[in-house]
Amino acid sequence: MKQKANILTGYAKRSAALLGALLVPALAQAQNCALCYTQAAGSGQRFIQALRSGILILMLPPMAISIGIAVMAYRKRNQFNEE
Repeated sequence: MKQKANILTGYAKRSAALLGALLVPALAQAQNCALCYTQAAGSGQRFIQALRSGILILMLPPMAISIGIAVMAYRKRNQFNEE
C-alpha cells in the first residue's frame, strides 16, 4: 500500500513539474519592453519585418549550440558505464 502511495506521489510531482514548465514560457512571453513596443508600433512594415528577421537570426546560434551539446552528450552517453 505504501509503495502505491509513493508511486502516486511521484506521479503528482512529475505532473506539477510538467505543468510548471508549460506555464513559465507563457508568463515570460507576456513581458515586453515598453521602449521596444513603442518603437515597433510607431514604425513601418519594413522595420517590423526586419525586427522579426533579426530575432530569428539571433535565435540560431544558441539553438545550434544547444543542439550540438545534446548530440555530443548523446554520443558520449555510454562512455563511463561500467562493464
